[in-house]
Amino acid sequence: MSSQKNSYILALNELGQSVWYDNLSRDVLRSGQLKVLIEQGVSGLTSNPTIFKQAIADTNNYDEDMKSHELKSLGTEPLCEELMLRDVAAAADLLRPTYDATGGGDGYASIEVSPYLAADCQGTIDAAVRLWGKLNRPNVMIKIPATPECIPAIQAVLEKGINVNVTLIFSKEVYEDVANAYIKALEARASRGESIRGISSVASFFVSRVDAIVEKSFDELLKAGKVEAAEKDLFFGKVGIANSKIAYASFEKLFSSDAFKGLKEQGAQVQRPLWASTGTKNPVFKAVMYVEELAGRDTVNTMPPGTVKALLAGADIKPKLHAGATEAVELIAKVNAMGIPTDALYVDLQKAGVKSFADSYRELLDSIETKRKSI
Repeated sequence: MSSQKNSYILALNELGQSVWYDNLSRDVLRSGQLKVLIEQGVSGLTSNPTIFKQAIADTNNYDEDMKSHELKSLGTEPLCEELMLRDVAAAADLLRPTYDATGGGDGYASIEVSPYLAADCQGTIDAAVRLWGKLNRPNVMIKIPATPECIPAIQAVLEKGINVNVTLIFSKEVYEDVANAYIKALEARASRGESIRGISSVASFFVSRVDAIVEKSFDELLKAGKVEAAEKDLFFGKVGIANSKIAYASFEKLFSSDAFKGLKEQGAQVQRPLWASTGTKNPVFKAVMYVEELAGRDTVNTMPPGTVKALLAGADIKPKLHAGATEAVELIAKVNAMGIPTDALYVDLQKAGVKSFADSYRELLDSIETKRKSI
């Protein structure tokens, strides 16, 4: 790979969108892959329990660390946390020049609190504070899920001046709860005379999982004879994009309000929507479909390796995100009229996401325990 800035990433940047890499492992760091991607224009990094499970449990890249005198006395979960912290710290250090060059506008590496805490508000706050303190870097974001129990935790953590990447958002309503928690946190700090400069947050709105679950629901209705096969053309590959555009319209409204303008004058940044789950799950779709359709100002797209590779090879980059908000609402209404209850599906997706991350985390901890006995 060339280390020159990629023209397609540059085109997204010129529209106001940052490209982040949704992948982290010791191999990505040691091989120089992340360094090259940063040189090509990638300006941030995200991780999650599933990514770390694949990195730590499925390779021997961390075995030496586990055997080290410094770590071998740790319990399984503290050891796991330490391994993750080391990778995130190294990624954040590689991204620090980006952070400095953009005045804190970009260049962040994210680490998630334990998925076991998704229903534990105080536990989430305590974990976020601990991870932030251990990493001790301004260009880190602590990932917290947008569960009902964790929305107050998100606000509390932001009030402490800690950067937050809010994850597992699937609906406009939850997105608005998240955005309002961010605004309230800044207002609370400002009212106490505390600085709101340098506090950064993104709201991670998931895309491809929405299309996947809607397709599955449609196929179930088709088997039951409640819809016609031709009706699939109406929404196929469009619902995840439409849902994201609806959330983006809320973003534009909330962050252009008089209330936020006052905060902006005090140095506040907008909380950017971050498009997550942007690898296409259906092989029929173009690999960069969600990249092309969600290109727009004040956003981030965090992409898995396959999507980054496809983007580097070529994409048609135009400012499509701002267009079609009314049509997006109409499309979702038609999908609901078919008998596909999108609101209920969004709730199911968040619950499934929490469970998936928790399952991966359990597998990771079990694998670490097994490895320690054999090395």
